[in-house]
Amino acid sequence: MEFNELIKRINELSRKSKAEGLNEDEKKEQTELRNEYRALVVGNLSSQLNTMKIKYPDGTIKDVKKK
Repeated sequence: MEFNELIKRINELSRKSKAEGLNEDEKKEQTELRNEYRALVVGNLSSQLNTMKIKYPDGTIKDVKKK
């Protein structure tokens, strides 16, 4: 699912949850969509960090690495 569509559907389910409640299938869908959203955000952040470099005051440049 495209990122914008994912957010739109998550918001629809959230509004419905507050207004009238969700059935079991919708609760399951909401959980799956939220997990997919988290995975996309973490993946995006990881790829951004993998391309970053830190320049220290002494002039050295080092890659950001996973610890």
